[in-house]
Amino acid sequence: MKEVWFKAIPFDKTLVTLALESGVDGLVVEEQDVDTVKSLGRANTLTPQELSLVCLEDKSDEERAVTCLRMGEKTLLGDGWEIIPVENILAQTTGLGVEVKDLAQARLAAGILERGVDWLLVLPEGATDLKRIVAEVKLSMGKIELTPATVTEITTVGLGHRVCVDTMSLLKKGQGMLIGNSSAFSFLVHAETESNPYVAARPFRINAGAVHAYATMPGDKTTYLEEVGSGDEVLIVSANGDTTLATVGRVKVEVRPMLLIKAKVGDTEGAVFLQNAETIRVVGKNGEPISVVSLKEGDEILVRTDAAGRHFGMRIEEEIKEG
Repeated sequence: MKEVWFKAIPFDKTLVTLALESGVDGLVVEEQDVDTVKSLGRANTLTPQELSLVCLEDKSDEERAVTCLRMGEKTLLGDGWEIIPVENILAQTTGLGVEVKDLAQARLAAGILERGVDWLLVLPEGATDLKRIVAEVKLSMGKIELTPATVTEITTVGLGHRVCVDTMSLLKKGQGMLIGNSSAFSFLVHAETESNPYVAARPFRINAGAVHAYATMPGDKTTYLEEVGSGDEVLIVSANGDTTLATVGRVKVEVRPMLLIKAKVGDTEGAVFLQNAETIRVVGKNGEPISVVSLKEGDEILVRTDAAGRHFGMRIEEEIKEG
């Protein structure tokens, strides 16, 4: 996950407050301003003396940056960097940061060699773009390819422990979490953004499924739903494949009546157990939420298919069958 820092030199209380409220990972300030920043909010700080600032002017500067990074120094390329030298450094090591002064420059730095630099330092002139930079660079997890699957079975299966993931974010129509019996086939389970005559919308909540199910997490990992807890960051996926992060506020595990839903993509079949209630929805191929109580065999819903094989949530290559 990329980090976004803000450079508060010269010190400006208004800009520091903006940075803290935007959710930056830390601030670069002069030594005499560190205590003032910490009085405004809990925040990571660095002083210029703690950074290895490299201005790229010739090939030797690339080599110096690589050396600093390999020595474990917090290394930063000054404003004026260009793509090719950054690519050369990224090809040799990790941990690189760059100064950026607007959203366009941040997007560029975040995408170099498809993985981008590891952290950005937003200069004061980029303050007006800061919230968007945090949203796009720090919170966005890229795009996930979703595909339509045909529902093949909907069966009531009795009681089970199901997990409600209550996030600290207000989610929007089309957003949810990827949940499935197998890490190779997961269903886009919609957040409770829709109202009905009996229950108000709870747009912070994903009624995600049974305790044993896999949830797709940030960083190409999975976890069992039962293991998700307060303070964890979960991956929120939109119907168009865009992803972002949300922090879990609480998790509720309760015994509820459940449904088994199966769907197919070609010859590949996947399954998920979801609570049998009108408020629980999957997502149709058109991006519209569909309640599980009105879902029918033959309906097309959005899923993600992937290679099977996980160990402690991390991708592995081995022969494995999950059902």
